Amino acid sequence: MRTSRSLRRKLISVAAVSAALLTTGTASVAVAQETAPQETAAVPAALTEAAPGTPAERLIVGYKTGAAEAKSNTAAEADATAKGKDSGEDLDFQRRLGTGAALVDLGEDLTKADVADVVAEFKADPQVAYVVPDRLNTRKADPNDTEYAKQWDLFESTAGMNVPGAWNTTTGTGVTVAVIDTGYVAHTDLAANIVGGYDFIADTAVSVDGNGRDSNPADPGDWYNANECGSGIPASNSSWHGTHVAGTIAAATNNSKGVAGIAYGAKISPVRVLGKCGGYDSDIIDAITWASGGTVSGVPANSNVAKVINMSLGGSGACSSATQSAINGAVNRGTTVVVAAGNESDNVANHNPGNCNNVISVAATNRSGAKASYSNYGSLIDISAPGGQTSTGTANGILSTLNSGTKTPSTESYAYYQGTSMATPHIAGLVALMKSANSSLTPAQIETAIKNNARALPGACSGGCGAGLADAAKTVAAVSGSGGSTGGTTFSSTTAVSIPDNGSAVESSIAVSGRSGSAPSALPVGVDITHTYRGDLVIDLVAPDGTAYRLKAASSSDSADNVSTTYTVNASSETANGTWKLRVQDTAAQDTGRINGWTLTF
Repeated sequence: MRTSRSLRRKLISVAAVSAALLTTGTASVAVAQETAPQETAAVPAALTEAAPGTPAERLIVGYKTGAAEAKSNTAAEADATAKGKDSGEDLDFQRRLGTGAALVDLGEDLTKADVADVVAEFKADPQVAYVVPDRLNTRKADPNDTEYAKQWDLFESTAGMNVPGAWNTTTGTGVTVAVIDTGYVAHTDLAANIVGGYDFIADTAVSVDGNGRDSNPADPGDWYNANECGSGIPASNSSWHGTHVAGTIAAATNNSKGVAGIAYGAKISPVRVLGKCGGYDSDIIDAITWASGGTVSGVPANSNVAKVINMSLGGSGACSSATQSAINGAVNRGTTVVVAAGNESDNVANHNPGNCNNVISVAATNRSGAKASYSNYGSLIDISAPGGQTSTGTANGILSTLNSGTKTPSTESYAYYQGTSMATPHIAGLVALMKSANSSLTPAQIETAIKNNARALPGACSGGCGAGLADAAKTVAAVSGSGGSTGGTTFSSTTAVSIPDNGSAVESSIAVSGRSGSAPSALPVGVDITHTYRGDLVIDLVAPDGTAYRLKAASSSDSADNVSTTYTVNASSETANGTWKLRVQDTAAQDTGRINGWTLTF
């Protein structure tokens, strides 16, 4: 056995290294109808690095119980040698960890691509339970941003989103987030992360800047006089709303100034659609299309295509087919669309785009972790995030970048806001972190991972707050391969079942086996139903013992087509194994449809 490389490396100061952390991984198994030819999956960057940008020097390999390598150092040494030969590297078993995992040295001067080759060899071995890099841990001070201590929403243990724990893995580098909002007013705590956007407001009465669409998304202010936006509507100062949202996502961090952004390594593309008195669907639809890389007539091609769209905006009524089409197009191009549930303390089913399909609909929580008093709720909510509640104290709001001008731009500032508008960029920032950690993630995988790794709300929620409170560190760990849950085992049915018009309920079954104990407290139920005027539909999940869980109620105001979404059910009182059913009934005349398929993920 050759000399350990640890003797040839320069010593790392004890003052610079924290206590070693043991990293574990989880294995995911997907249940499929057919077995496809095996291909070597892409290895996430997080599995190749000891620290961001630094190739790993050692791997921690956990073998499955019963494997010879799990007990025999000789067998583990032989396996390391064989894996090294297959990948063209000089590997060396170093020692056995207290958990039984093997520490494997990778040899000299490997690039991240070299490490990825070795990791792929271990991952392809059915006797290997997990393989993760031996990561370098250092002392972690809080960001030096002067207002960071006021950002309870990022770090407080009660109701914060556990963001600092994700920064050890990623800061969002390489990802662009489109903020479809009021545009951007210059702010030095954001400027370094702003890239080109566009002003999509065509109506000059709304745009305020004196012209129609152009490449300048600067926010001139959205103030209005009393009754100018409708009879009885009082006057309002300029909100600088888009700038506040953008700061939560990607304010510059560790710059000894202001606030910290959730994905401070990401870039923000400001896309202006809201001006005086609001903004039109037509402008928003074009903005969604353009931001995600689609073509809009008369508008130059987007050179800063976003993989995340944040829409902290909304209106009353069903999701229109026009808006849904734009969202579907964006998602099909690989862009995740994150939207605010709304602030009417009402069922989100009555408010768009929070009630659209193919979006992540976000409710707001307060500093105690309960649903904020104003937040919308309901079965269409996907996840909750801190939105603040200033009625209990200004400092209980969400602090971010702003401007002091009451009408037109003045000096830059910071202020506390509250709303689902503030909760939404928390999730958009988390999506940016996830895409940076694992660029191959699809929008559907991102939504599932966020839900599966959420924690129960610390406070109360009446009416439905989605899968719980998002946990950034746990979610990023899951998608980067260093822990958490990426989705578990998925059971599915792809047998089409017709839904009769205004008729009896129909059912589709999935037989679950091989599980132990109870079903999850946040059981993802993926539903794909084709049906015009989906408000006619009542959808239930029926457990093996016959208990029905309402996924969707009928709604006379929901005229949009189709149901393509993932619901989350607290099924912890149910035994996992057995026959589960999706029950669907059309409760009104003139429309028909079918269940295309559905899934359960344990």
